[in-house]
Amino acid sequence: MKKILTILILISSLTSFGQSETVFGDYSRNYKTNDNNIFEYKLTLSQDGTFSFHYYSNLKQRTPQEENKSAKGKWEIKDNVISFFSEKKTNTNEKDILDFTNSKARFFTKSPRNKTDQIIKTRIQFLKSDIFWMEKIEMFKI
Repeated sequence: MKKILTILILISSLTSFGQSETVFGDYSRNYKTNDNNIFEYKLTLSQDGTFSFHYYSNLKQRTPQEENKSAKGKWEIKDNVISFFSEKKTNTNEKDILDFTNSKARFFTKSPRNKTDQIIKTRIQFLKSDIFWMEKIEMFKI
């Protein structure tokens, strides 16, 4: 009985490690509107469970035109849902620091069982966030 339990725990831990191994890396999304407004999102998920995020926008009808915001913290994955936890705001310019706590994103990738020629880009899509404009943002792995 002990051997069976040990084997099951080992298999489940290897499965969860295998999932997170494909998750980490750099994700990006860039938009350019017809009015030449620019939106750039960059997210790095590190193997050590930390993340960094950078947002840049350049809107022609806004003053100031350019805006830069960032976030850092920790992430974890369970059942292909990534949860984010931001570090305490220690920067003196706190208006440019985003709080990713309570943010969740879904991880999408092509299943190894899918043997078709269908192209499925590895990506994450934010499902929930206290940052209203982050919800539904989709970022692709680069």
